[in-house]
Amino acid sequence: MQDSVDRIARPWGGRTPYDRHRPWPARVDTYLADGIAPEAVDRWVQAASILHSDGDAMDIAVKGGRIVGVRGRAVDRVNHGRLGPKDLFGWQANAAKDRLTRPLVREDGRLVETDWGTAMDRIVSRSRQLLEERGPGSIGFYTSGQLFLEEYYTLAVLARAGIGTPHLDGNTRLCTSTAAEALKEFFGCDGQPGSYDDIDHADVIALFGHNLAETQPVQWMRILDRLEGADPPRLVCVDPRPTPVARRASVHLAPRAGTNVALLNALLHEIVRTGRTDTAYIEARTVGFDELKARLASCTPRWAADICDVPAARIEEAAEVLGTADRLLSTVLQGVYQSHQATAAAVQVNNLHLIRGMLGRPGAGVLQMNGQPTAQNTRECGADGDLPGFRNWQNDEHVADLARVWNVDPGTIPHYGPPTHAMQMFRYAEQGSLRMLWISGTNPAVSLPELSRIRSILARDRLFVVAQDLFPTETAQLADVVLPAATWGEKTGTFTNADRTVHLSDKAVEPPGEARPDLDIFLDYARRMDFRDKDGAPLVTWHDPESAFEAWKRCSAGRPCDYTGLSHARLRGGSGVQWPCHDRAPEGTPRLYGAGITWAHPDACESYGKDLVTGASVEAVEYRSLNPDGKAVLKAAEYLPPHEEPGDAYPFQLTTGRTLYHFHTRTKTGRAPQLNAAAPDVWVEASAGDARSLDAHEGDLMEVATPRGLLHARLRITDIRPGLLFVPFHYGYWDTPAGHAPDATTPGRAANETTVTDWDPVSKQPLFKTAAAALRLLERAHGETSAAPTTTASAPHRPEDAPATEGGPAARVTETAGPDRSDGEGSDG
Repeated sequence: MQDSVDRIARPWGGRTPYDRHRPWPARVDTYLADGIAPEAVDRWVQAASILHSDGDAMDIAVKGGRIVGVRGRAVDRVNHGRLGPKDLFGWQANAAKDRLTRPLVREDGRLVETDWGTAMDRIVSRSRQLLEERGPGSIGFYTSGQLFLEEYYTLAVLARAGIGTPHLDGNTRLCTSTAAEALKEFFGCDGQPGSYDDIDHADVIALFGHNLAETQPVQWMRILDRLEGADPPRLVCVDPRPTPVARRASVHLAPRAGTNVALLNALLHEIVRTGRTDTAYIEARTVGFDELKARLASCTPRWAADICDVPAARIEEAAEVLGTADRLLSTVLQGVYQSHQATAAAVQVNNLHLIRGMLGRPGAGVLQMNGQPTAQNTRECGADGDLPGFRNWQNDEHVADLARVWNVDPGTIPHYGPPTHAMQMFRYAEQGSLRMLWISGTNPAVSLPELSRIRSILARDRLFVVAQDLFPTETAQLADVVLPAATWGEKTGTFTNADRTVHLSDKAVEPPGEARPDLDIFLDYARRMDFRDKDGAPLVTWHDPESAFEAWKRCSAGRPCDYTGLSHARLRGGSGVQWPCHDRAPEGTPRLYGAGITWAHPDACESYGKDLVTGASVEAVEYRSLNPDGKAVLKAAEYLPPHEEPGDAYPFQLTTGRTLYHFHTRTKTGRAPQLNAAAPDVWVEASAGDARSLDAHEGDLMEVATPRGLLHARLRITDIRPGLLFVPFHYGYWDTPAGHAPDATTPGRAANETTVTDWDPVSKQPLFKTAAAALRLLERAHGETSAAPTTTASAPHRPEDAPATEGGPAARVTETAGPDRSDGEGSDG
C-alpha cells in the first residue's frame, strides 16, 4: 500500500504500530523530483544520510547523470526504509548554483579563481616555510563531522605523523566530545554501549537534553510506532522546551539551564534511597559506589527543586519510573553536552545505568548520542583530538603500537601532552603561535561561540587559512585559499553512525566542475609534501577509498573499534554492520559490555579519566590503583553554579539549538527549497508570560543581547519555561541581502554572536546553553510573522491559532508499507 504524505507538515510520516519485543515493520519512503517516475530512473546507488547522526540508509536515484531523488533501504537495520525530511530533500543542495567549482586564492584582498596546481603550491609552500621556521606546532587542522572514514584517517596520518602537529580537531568538539569523554570516563574507551534496536525492547525510554524528534527523526518514528503498539514504553523527558518528546512523555522535567547535575543527582539519590539498585552488578562490575553514595546523600528532590526550579514531587515521579523500569534505555545529547558541567552531567546518566544493572542486554542500554553523521569516525580515526583506534596518548605502548602501524618513530607522534582541542587552537591562532589553519567541511565563522572574536582571528594577516568546502561559506570568504570539495553522492566512502553501524556510500554522479573528493585533496597534499616513513618509503601508501579503508582496518585491528571483518564489498548491497566486526564477531556486535567491561583495564583503556571539576588528566598510577581489574568507574559529581547567571542588565537565560528542518549552518539544507521554506529565517522563542511583560506579540522584531553581542529575530511565543530564551544556531549571512557578517548597516542574525567563549573542563566542549541575555522589542510585527516552524518544539503557545507548517505539493513523499526492492539488487555497486 502506498500513501502520499506532505513530509514538511507531517515530518514523521504515517504510523506502522508494533509491539514490544517485535521487529519494527519496514516502510519505504521515496521522494523524486517533479516529473520523474520510479520506472524512469536510470539506476539506484547505495548511500546513507550525512545530515544527522542516524545513519539512515538510502538509495540515490540517478537519471541522465544527475541526482533526481532518494528512497529508503528497507533491508537496513537502522531505518527499515524510512527517511526524515533532511534525508528526503537535502540532496538538492548538490546542484545549487553557487557550488564551488574551481580553487580560489586571495590576491590583493580578493578571492580569485585559479587552477589546482597554483592553489596546492601555495598551501605546500606555506606549510614548508612554517615547518622550517616555526616547527609543526605552527600548523593546525580543523575538520568536520561530515567527511568519510577514509578521509579522516588520511588526515590523521598526515597531521600526526607527516606534519607532527598536536593541533588536529573536528567540529565534533561542538557536539559530541562530551559523549566520547563520558564513555571513556566509565568504560575506559569510546563507543556506544547500546543499540537503536533497544527501542524495540525497552519499557522506559529516558531522553536527557535530547530532542530526538528533531535531531534523529527516524528513531523518533520508531518510538512513535512503539507508542501506538501493545505495551508501549513510558517516556521520561528532561528538556526546558516543549519538544515533541516532552508532549508524549509520561514525565517531563523542565529544569533551569545549567542545573543538570543537581537534577540527576536527585534522581540517583531517590533510586539509591529506595533500594532500586542492582547490588550484585555493582559489586561485580564497578568501582566507586561508596563515594557516589556519599555524594548523593544530601541531594534530595527538595534540595534539587530549589536549584532546578522543578517540583520535588515531579523529580520523585521521574525517579519512580526510572527505578522501576524492567529495561531502561537512556539517550543524551546537546541539552547536556553543550550546557554547564557537561561531562559531569553525562556521566551521571551512566551512573544510573550501572547502579541499576541496565547494560548489555536488549532494551537496557545507554546512547551518549552524536549530533553529526560521521562524528564517530572522527573519534575512531583520531581526527578529533584522540589517537587513532582509541589508543591512549598517555600509554607509551599504545603510541609505540600506532608507530608500528605507520612505520614511524614513536617520537614522531605528538604525545607529550593532551591533543589540542578546537577552542585552544583558535586561542593559539589569536595569540600568534598557530600560523596556518586548514579548515575542511565546516564553517566556524557561524558555528563557534562569540563570532566577532572568531571572525577577527580568521581575518588576521599572520594566519594562513585554507577552507575546503562545497560553497562560499562565511568561513571561505575569510580564507587565503579555498578548495572546492565533492560531497555525498559524488564520492565513495564509509561512515559510522551513533550506534556503531558502518555504512557504505557509493559515488552516484560526478562532482561539478573541478571539485574533488576530500580524500583526493588530502592524498595530493601528502604527495606534494613528500611525507616519508622511517624507512624512506611514502608515509601514505593508499590511493583510493577502498585501499584507504584497508589501511584503516590494519590500524583498527585488535582495538575496540575493530573493522577487520568489514570491507567495501561486504557493506555493498545489504545492511550496515555494527563494529566491532572481526573473526570472533563476523556479523558485528549489537551491544557492548554484556559479558563485562572489556576495555577499562589499565593496560587497555583509551583514557585514565579526568577530574570532573578541573579537567586534569588522571595519571596511570592513580588509575591503576583505583581500578586494577578494569571495571566500570562510577564517578560522583558536585553541583556547581553556572559561570554566567542572569542579573539586572541581562535577566534571561539564553539557549541555542537545532530545528528539524536544518543541519549545522544550513550550507546544504538552506539550499533545499522545501527545507528552507519550512524554516527560512532565525527566530527567538520566549514564554507567554515573558512576552506579556515586554508587551511583545507573536512576530514582533526583537533584539537579543548578551555581553558579547546581539542579534535581531522575530518573536515566537511558545510554552518554553519562563525566563529562558531559545534561538536556533543554523542561521548565518550567506543568504541575507548584504551577504556578509554584521556591520554598522547589517544587524546580527547568527545565534553565536551572543554565546560565550567557555567550555567544559573535561570534554572541552563549548557551552552554548548558559548565557545571560536581555530581550528588547524593536518594532511591531505589522503583519510579519515568525518564521519558526509550527510542527516542532517551536510550536506556538496556542497551536490552534496557527496553521501547521506547510510543505506544499513538492514536499509530498511516497510511503510504501512492507518490503521493497531496496535490498541492493537495484544498486550499481
